[in-house]
Amino acid sequence: MLDLLFSILCTSTIFVVFKLFDTYKVQTPYAIVINYVVACTVGLLLYDGTINFSSITQSSWFLGAMGMGVFFILIFNLMARASQVAGVTVASVATKMSLVIPVVVGMILYNEKLSLFQGLGILLALAAVYFTSIKENSLVISKKALVLPLLVFLGSGIIDASMKYFEERHLDSREVAIFSAMVFGFAALSGFVFIGYKATRETIKINVRNVLGGIILGVPNYFSIFFLLRALQNENFSSAAIFTINNVAVVMLCTLLGILMFQERLSIKNWGGIALAVLSIVLVALF
Repeated sequence: MLDLLFSILCTSTIFVVFKLFDTYKVQTPYAIVINYVVACTVGLLLYDGTINFSSITQSSWFLGAMGMGVFFILIFNLMARASQVAGVTVASVATKMSLVIPVVVGMILYNEKLSLFQGLGILLALAAVYFTSIKENSLVISKKALVLPLLVFLGSGIIDASMKYFEERHLDSREVAIFSAMVFGFAALSGFVFIGYKATRETIKINVRNVLGGIILGVPNYFSIFFLLRALQNENFSSAAIFTINNVAVVMLCTLLGILMFQERLSIKNWGGIALAVLSIVLVALF
């Protein structure tokens, strides 16, 4: 459970850092690329084996890490676009409700069974994410604007399901660090391709704040994935329980941090969502 707790704390830290980016005028797309470089470096430093890139390329998970790295950049850009078109609330709800996808995949591919209480807990988790995130009249959007949140929902769910797949079929406990590093490394390479393309259309200058923001973001970003993969290796919990507790706890903690750090105000619906979140975690974890 400690691995899951650390993953929740690291993921919540990421959202706080993103919030601070606005305050300190950090350009998020460029900081994200630096963040991936830092995350990859942390993973390589933590790997206790001999780093042999020739053998790494022969690993059964190598092409998957490459694909996930590219997918990370793609989904991030979709999330940014969804936030601009449909609103931040819609984008965040779509991201967190994607927990349904790895839960369903776990039941189909790995024959994971859910008790009646766990199934009820997952349904309550979806309701908790919705009510905790919404603002008054914030979800009134056009049908056209629903396309981007739908893509974010599918993409985020595919990433979570892919992590479970590689943890289940291709990784042992010693390879978690190097696998995570490779995912972030390919995400960084994809980001540099994106920056290179932008450089052909406009002048890009090195900004110290972007670099520092990327460094601060990179460390918790790496450990959020590292500890989540380790949590998925815990045989006492199904992946459905892990993803449900992780996503709901992140939403709940980020909401509370928003109150304490940024003086955000909550409606009655938001407080109801927090209550549902606590209840859903109890049902999924204890039954």
